[in-house]
Amino acid sequence: MLTRFTSLIGCTAPIQQAGMGGVAAAGLAAAVAQAGGLGMIGAVRVPAKFLGQILERMGEIARQSVGVNFLMPFLDREAVEAAAAKARVVEFFYGDPDRKLVEVVHKGGALAAWQIGSVEEALQAIDAGCDFIVAQGAEAGGHVRGRIGLLALLDQVLDKTELPVVAAGGIGTARSMAAAIVAGAEAVRVGTRFVACTESLAHPRYKELLVHAKAEDTVLTKAFSANWPNAPHRVLRSCVTAAQAITTPNVGEMQVMGGEKVPVQRMSTPCPIRSTTGNIEAMALYAGESVGAVKAIQPAAEIVRELVEGAESLLRLWSEVPTA
Repeated sequence: MLTRFTSLIGCTAPIQQAGMGGVAAAGLAAAVAQAGGLGMIGAVRVPAKFLGQILERMGEIARQSVGVNFLMPFLDREAVEAAAAKARVVEFFYGDPDRKLVEVVHKGGALAAWQIGSVEEALQAIDAGCDFIVAQGAEAGGHVRGRIGLLALLDQVLDKTELPVVAAGGIGTARSMAAAIVAGAEAVRVGTRFVACTESLAHPRYKELLVHAKAEDTVLTKAFSANWPNAPHRVLRSCVTAAQAITTPNVGEMQVMGGEKVPVQRMSTPCPIRSTTGNIEAMALYAGESVGAVKAIQPAAEIVRELVEGAESLLRLWSEVPTA
């Protein structure tokens, strides 16, 4: 299923796995890349040296079809340089597009992308020299920049640019993927389905809750903002209720790089990963409106194949529908 996105990246599936902090590590990114998509590593607070070692161990696949995602409020410029030298894509999110950062990425030999939530941000990303743009609608899980629905945002952005645009937010089925492609996107960005996949580092209970959730069970909120004030995010509504019922300052602990165990503060941003202990259901359980598409815990390659083959079939069917 070839598009301008697959030509640019050099992959075979127009799917970008979201670079979700905590759960999107090298194993998940490699699995998506090997299945034909663009795998992403979430690099929030990952030291430059460690990130470089991760990408080095991944070998050639990192330079071919793996990207690294950075959140602007927590940006480490040395880590950006390390990623640009070894990954195919370096992507930024949650801040004004910056030409100097894009130049650093290009100097290292990588493609530069920016995830945006408005047409104004898209224009800034174009001016900054990005190679492609990710348009995030308000349906997305995790931290949300978009304030309007994905299709409305796509309309606005596609009117302003010839760059490849990746559609993000609420995409978890072949039907939604095909619809985004028909609307003009060159690829789709999928997050929630991959949180619940085999290779994800998400806590087993977190994955289980996603399997049983539906779109109406999510809420766009600022509840989990203890260490990142006023940053809207979409989570399962149940975790907000559970966290609000707790009076202790911490809800558990998790193991970080180096093996150190640190407390998970009540109403803070970290989502529960495999090493997390404590009240899992009262932690940030990020989920997009596509969560109803999570029917089981599957390997990443299965998800990529299901989406691509299903979307191809639908696009073929729609192209054969006779016009009046």
